[in-house]
Amino acid sequence: MIIFYILNYILFLEKKQMELKKKIAYNTIIQIIGKGLSVFLGVISLAIMTRYLGTEGFGEYSTIITFVSFFAMSADLGLNLITTKMISDPNEKNSDKILSNLFSIRFFSALILLGLAPLFIIFFPYSDVIKIGVLIATLSYIFPALNQILIGLFQKTLQMEKAMIAEIIGKVFLVIVIFIFIKLDWGLNGVLWAAVISAFINFVINWLFGKKSAKIKFEFDITIWKKIFRNSWPLAVTIILNLIYQKSDIIILSLFKNISDVGIYSSAYKTTEVINTIPYMFIGIMLPFFTSAWINKNIDFLKKTAQKSFDFMIILSIPLLIGTQFTAKEVISLIAGKNFSDGGMALQILMLSTVLLFISCVFSHLVIAIEKQKKVIGLYAFTMISSLLLYFILIPKFSYLGAAIVTVYSNLVILIGSYYCVRKNTGFKPNIKIIGQTLLASLGMAGFMASFPRHLYQNHYLLLVIIFSAIIVYFFLLYLFKGISKDDIKTMLPNKKL
Repeated sequence: MIIFYILNYILFLEKKQMELKKKIAYNTIIQIIGKGLSVFLGVISLAIMTRYLGTEGFGEYSTIITFVSFFAMSADLGLNLITTKMISDPNEKNSDKILSNLFSIRFFSALILLGLAPLFIIFFPYSDVIKIGVLIATLSYIFPALNQILIGLFQKTLQMEKAMIAEIIGKVFLVIVIFIFIKLDWGLNGVLWAAVISAFINFVINWLFGKKSAKIKFEFDITIWKKIFRNSWPLAVTIILNLIYQKSDIIILSLFKNISDVGIYSSAYKTTEVINTIPYMFIGIMLPFFTSAWINKNIDFLKKTAQKSFDFMIILSIPLLIGTQFTAKEVISLIAGKNFSDGGMALQILMLSTVLLFISCVFSHLVIAIEKQKKVIGLYAFTMISSLLLYFILIPKFSYLGAAIVTVYSNLVILIGSYYCVRKNTGFKPNIKIIGQTLLASLGMAGFMASFPRHLYQNHYLLLVIIFSAIIVYFFLLYLFKGISKDDIKTMLPNKKL
């Protein structure tokens, strides 16, 4: 169902661009299938980890990963999004040179900033287990940092199947190596080393694929570096501000509450993180087209594609929110184990944050496409400061539920601010008719789910049957309420030509 809606989106391209339409469709389908497999493997690895480490061990693992991610995401410097944007500029004639310089900046920024993580952890009141874990985890973040430049190349050249192959192989090795290290009883450090090995394999495959599409090497052209930083610094600032308010919850929770609370909250947070890859995957495909439309002053096409992106996010996110209210506790138990079932309420709250993130993802990427990153720095600064204050107020009182509430607040503020920026500069105001249609279909789905006795949800197999049945009911009702059309469905038929 997801596929046909994206394919319908592609039909907005002119008929003379038939070959491009086919390539976008192919890349979209590949990403959906690949991401589905990647998510499945990610859930398996998460399930293995949580059951092996328990709430305390997983709390230590989450604290380690969150701490290192502060330095890893700071090292991004906005280069991930800037890569796609710069090499998608039709006026740019030397993409290989741009990519080589981007790769060089990324390598040294990751090396320097990630190197600070093991030094800074010394000053925190954590156990030696966490401090040693930070040292190991730092290695696992170097390779994804370099991957992001290569993925930007694949997005621009519509060769995302290569990135998907690398990601899936990396995840397969993650599951295998985690299983082996658990059998050897290597504890938390074994799990962390498994992540290092997986990340390395993923990078090597991406690098081999990337060499066939572009000549990437270490290059230091001062003129290009200035151009890159001129474009990236507003993004770098917003990423760091965003990082602080998005990731501080787990760090603050680990300082004020016991490590088991961190583990329980992280089980819910990790579940939403898996889901949150969907909007970024989709918008990652569309960012080059947003950018091209803005550069070529094709505002009508920009608005049309933005509207379809908005509709797509609404169609996916609202049923997730409503469905989670029925299944949160059971889903957490299914994924992480019964010891983590208390995270169900946190998941219910965090799913509202996910809805807001789905929608804001469209507007925040439009801000990048129309080059208004500087205009939203104040928005991110306000969100960071206010969120931190709320974390320090609510976490000591309400533990992980307080953290979840603040996460909802921060995503709401970013959505409102980025929407205002886009509307002011492009005139785009989304048609919200789809929200009503989606709500009606979702409420019908909720009625279907409510008809089952609660004890049936306790059986994992029956739970999966209920969830998949609810998805079918939702899309059937959405069709009846004209949220999707016959033309949407026809795009999925085998004899339908794109």
